[in-house]
Amino acid sequence: MQTILVTGASGFVGTHTLAALAQYDDIHLIIACRDYTKIKLDIAAEHRLGDLRDADYRRRLLQGVDVVCHTASWSSLYGHTKASRELYLQPTLALLQDTRAAGVKHWVNVSTTSAAASERSSDAMSPGIDRPFWPHLVNVIKIENQLRQMADDHFQVMNLRFGIFAGQHYGLGVLPILLPRLKTHLVPWVTGGSTSMPIIDGRDVGQAMALAARATNKLAYESFNVLGPEVPSVKQVLTFLHEQYDLPMPHFSVPFSVAYRFAHLMELLDPIVPWAPLVTRSIIHLLEEVRADTVQARLEYRPQYHWQDAIRTQLQEMAMRQTGNMPMALPVR
Repeated sequence: MQTILVTGASGFVGTHTLAALAQYDDIHLIIACRDYTKIKLDIAAEHRLGDLRDADYRRRLLQGVDVVCHTASWSSLYGHTKASRELYLQPTLALLQDTRAAGVKHWVNVSTTSAAASERSSDAMSPGIDRPFWPHLVNVIKIENQLRQMADDHFQVMNLRFGIFAGQHYGLGVLPILLPRLKTHLVPWVTGGSTSMPIIDGRDVGQAMALAARATNKLAYESFNVLGPEVPSVKQVLTFLHEQYDLPMPHFSVPFSVAYRFAHLMELLDPIVPWAPLVTRSIIHLLEEVRADTVQARLEYRPQYHWQDAIRTQLQEMAMRQTGNMPMALPVR
């Protein structure tokens, strides 16, 4: 029997990973979390309660583990450099070192297609490109780079670069940030909405994580792009939101060069205005073309959930859960 540890089990990726892994009878699941009450699923699993910033907890957590599915994260779409470093980057790097020292053989990492240079995004093995205007993405790439250096025959890594998350159990993401901004009628098209928006349903995310956790690497370090069954354009997504949910369509279009300059201005004004920026450079970056193909067949990943279904599922949940605008960063705990 394989023992698989899932960190960040109460989050979007963690919840869907647990749901997918729970379908297998030959797995002993260990859930790492700070608060049992936030686990959204009733599944058979061992719970190990603690904080990844605690070195003693990390060592206890890894006892008897064969595979780590590291879904724990603290993210922000803008700023919060210190919090991202202290709550995400440093605990992850420490857990990596402890995982290797504990003799764990396999690590599954959560990354994003937005880490790559747009012209090389079809190659999931290509190195990430730092975007200093987005501290969280910078840290995602630092973790990828560390994994490349550490991976060998005794510590094998699968790095999954996902598209844009949508679906049930949503957290911080593009849709909750975008929708209230569309209602202002101030959001423009960027290049006419012609670029892609690679939305992936959480259930497909969970499937890919479970397959990666159970796979045997051929290489010490492997990286895959993981997308939905169809990649829509930004225009297709916003047209769908307009036709199905009566959200306003953009009224004008700007090129990326103008969009980035305007977003930078919004960031500069942020300290002196009482509201969140209308747009940030990270959001513009997410609208840039991602020419990623889906994961290679070797992982046997078969996406099932159409992007429209993912949006419908998420908006239904948002109608029940979200009473105001979502902030651009997770709460600092």
